[in-house]
Amino acid sequence: MPKVKKKRMSFVIDMTPLVDITFLLLTFLMFTAQFKSESESAQTFTIERPGAAADTTKLPDKDLAVIKIAIAKENKLDTSYYFTIANSKDKDAILSKLPDVDPERFKAGIIKCDRDSILLSNFVRATLSVNPKTRFAIEADKSVRFKLAFDAMNILRKNKALTFNFVTEKKKNN
Repeated sequence: MPKVKKKRMSFVIDMTPLVDITFLLLTFLMFTAQFKSESESAQTFTIERPGAAADTTKLPDKDLAVIKIAIAKENKLDTSYYFTIANSKDKDAILSKLPDVDPERFKAGIIKCDRDSILLSNFVRATLSVNPKTRFAIEADKSVRFKLAFDAMNILRKNKALTFNFVTEKKKNN
């Protein structure tokens, strides 16, 4: 005997919320998309930025000249440049190129240049002519105005010493 088949009931899916979500997503994507501007599309060059990392290298023991920017202990308003070089052999050769400098002052290892950028520039130029491999470093007190460090960088730049180091303290972990 045949059984009576039940009539199948169809179900209905309401498409309204699906359409609403679709249009919301479309609107969101349109507002957040970035299109190339006319100036970007007209560029004939690309810039590839280098990666950066903290430099933890130490200063070399030889072939090093240091420009120190310090505040005098006696007079807090007196800020001066000091020039020192690590190689004792190079000191004599540098002094021979600078007849205006008192050799006794430079034999002590460090010479005060006051704020005389010409004297400091002469020292940088003479150092590079004696030993072109010399690396330069700038060591400054943290309370020195930036202009003095900037002037020292300009002196190095004008004398074609384009690579130099800043001497800093390591940060202490708390």
